[in-house]
Amino acid sequence: MTRSEQPVALITGAAGGLGQPLVRAFVAAGWRVAAGWNRTPFPAGDAQVEPVALDVTRPEAAEQAVEFVVKRWGRLDLLINNAGVAADEIVPRLSESDWQHVLEVNLNGAFRCARAALRPMLRQRDGHILNITSYGGRVGRAGQSNYAASKAALFGLTQSLAREVGSRNIRVNAVSPGFLRTPLVGTLTEEQLAGHAAANVLGRLNEFEEVARFLVFLAGMRNVSGQIFQLDSRITPWS
Repeated sequence: MTRSEQPVALITGAAGGLGQPLVRAFVAAGWRVAAGWNRTPFPAGDAQVEPVALDVTRPEAAEQAVEFVVKRWGRLDLLINNAGVAADEIVPRLSESDWQHVLEVNLNGAFRCARAALRPMLRQRDGHILNITSYGGRVGRAGQSNYAASKAALFGLTQSLAREVGSRNIRVNAVSPGFLRTPLVGTLTEEQLAGHAAANVLGRLNEFEEVARFLVFLAGMRNVSGQIFQLDSRITPWS
């Protein structure tokens, strides 16, 4: 594979708990990766990785990041909307600012990055957008109305966008990675984590590396779009 043939990915939230394993997995699979980061700088050092400052709450930031990637490598084959935050509280005590911030990052940020990424992808008549969503967006949890609303909305965004751009050979899919030990769950006790594991029929939580391997595989699939993949063993009834 020549350098010009290497596929290029932009991953938002690349410095986070799932972000770094994703970057490593895609580099190992032969991709060049633009590692979008905001508050925590992504560590430099790999020639195939280009850290990119990217605050998804700023409308112009997504456009600038995509322009940088295309200028740097001449193409954009994959966007992974991985940036996400949580601010848990029951609705009577949930502030307007915490409601807005979670939706601004998790939902509006994904929209902005997708819109920006589609410009080169439409020209190429090829591309893939992967939205990282959550099981919580499907079932809803007490104290997570803002988070659940933002992640549930990504299901709809994924499928609507897949319909819009399928004729241009652009795939759009969503992945719920399962319960991972990310900083978002850093305040949970071991007993609480055990309770989440028990909700899985396999009795265990997911692992970063397994999620990353799946996303690398899915990114290379040519005939799958508009789908939502749940990567754990929790089972809910068909509605």
